[in-house]
Amino acid sequence: MKILKTVILIALLTLLCIQTSCSAKRNGISSSISEKTIMQKVTDWQIKNFTYKKTGSSGYLHDYGIDAWTNATLYIGILEWAKIADNQTVYYDWLKKIGMDNNWSIPANFKENQRLKLYHADELCIGQFYLGMYDLFKDAAMIGSTKERVDWIMNNPPDSDMKNKQSWSWCDALFMAPAVYAHIAKMTDNDAYLKFMDVEFKQTYDYLYDKDHKLFFRDGSYFGKKEKNGEKIFWGRGNGWVAAGLVNILKLLPEKSAYRPFYESLFKEFVPVLADLQDSNGFWHASLLDPKSYPAPETSATALITYALAYGINNSLLSKNVYQPIAEKAWTALTSVVDKDGKLGWVQPIGADPKNVTADMTAVYGVGAFLLAGTEMYRLNK
Repeated sequence: MKILKTVILIALLTLLCIQTSCSAKRNGISSSISEKTIMQKVTDWQIKNFTYKKTGSSGYLHDYGIDAWTNATLYIGILEWAKIADNQTVYYDWLKKIGMDNNWSIPANFKENQRLKLYHADELCIGQFYLGMYDLFKDAAMIGSTKERVDWIMNNPPDSDMKNKQSWSWCDALFMAPAVYAHIAKMTDNDAYLKFMDVEFKQTYDYLYDKDHKLFFRDGSYFGKKEKNGEKIFWGRGNGWVAAGLVNILKLLPEKSAYRPFYESLFKEFVPVLADLQDSNGFWHASLLDPKSYPAPETSATALITYALAYGINNSLLSKNVYQPIAEKAWTALTSVVDKDGKLGWVQPIGADPKNVTADMTAVYGVGAFLLAGTEMYRLNK
């Protein structure tokens, strides 16, 4: 009888251990290993396959140069990944080489007129990378060009007409530029940078934010346009840019900043609307309100929105009970479209509106967004 009781006790303890282990995996305790593994695979594939257009070559350097917004988004993602990677030095060295190859400079190769080039928000995106590197390595050479450009813009206020690109007249710009001003404000303890950022951001918000749907139009050319199903056109990646841009601003704004309440309030109003538009497989689509016309998954939008969701949970802006399952479902979906070599698929090419996507399509900004999402998911599950 004593032996039987011992056997039963051992069986019960074994069952409890199994249940605890399964629960831990469901709650993400053991998933951090797989997150790091897949992020390393994706990063290594992209570095191995990284190319860019050089001055004098054919191609649009604004989109394909070493300092283009596309590549800048990748660098920002790799920088976040490097902070949690086991072999950090490899990635930091690669990023340092990129910066040095470009002399840590802001783009000076925009096709349009010189004055527009100096204002264009996309050209500032790489400044986020430079400023992030400076935080780690304190090399003044990393930030001189960025601060010089930002100071010039503030001393020569842009045309506020939202039909040009001196102001942030397209929603992508809310990812590209505002965080640069917020970062310099934090570094210099100078509120003037935040004041400028706040005025420009709110001008874009007033212009592009649809108060009924609580989504952003890509730009003014989409006012009045409709999808095949009669819905307004709200681009998946465009709204993803805004969500991720809000994260990057909130990361830099002091908790007691007078500017912070607006951005927190917008985040808590806007990101849950995006969460509700997730499909049954965990993805978001090129068109947010007409996914049937664009049935393919779109990973850059999905990654940017996942980044915002995970950040919101990690920083108590979103309910963990409500939004963690949505974020985990999205991350599972994202990892499912990484092939055995580490190539991320289903990324919509450069554009301004919903387009059809295929499995073989990839892009550096999609990988950057994937790494931003992955690092926040790692922190969430860790």
